[in-house]
Amino acid sequence: MYLWIKAIHVIFMVTWFAGLFYLPRLYVYHAMPENKGSFELFKVMERRLYIIMTIGATITAIFGFTMLALNWQYLLVTTHWFHAKLLLVVGLFAYHYACYRLMITFRNEANTRSHKWYRMFNEAPSLLLIVVVILAVVKPF
Repeated sequence: MYLWIKAIHVIFMVTWFAGLFYLPRLYVYHAMPENKGSFELFKVMERRLYIIMTIGATITAIFGFTMLALNWQYLLVTTHWFHAKLLLVVGLFAYHYACYRLMITFRNEANTRSHKWYRMFNEAPSLLLIVVVILAVVKPF
């Protein structure tokens, strides 16, 4: 049963990350003044993607906590890789929330950031994903 729980956790983690990768890319295009004619379409796309992304994050968390309940020993002091992974996952949820705040800013037509800023913002989930996967698979410390 544990492997099924883990598989569902990974499947919805992929769903979540698809949104974390693509939503900020939509912000890049939404922040470009030459795309003004598409701003209303971007608002719809951003809202729908955020909903899907949030479902992925929620199910990822539920099955992650389920795995943790079945393997509570990961919370012991000697599993530093797991503590680091949990800290990064908290960072991913903070990034998720930041995406929400930015979506609201665009919805209210109050964006003040450039498309270049959003290009940099878009890189964070890639870096976090690399480190989280290394921690979960390699367990380096």
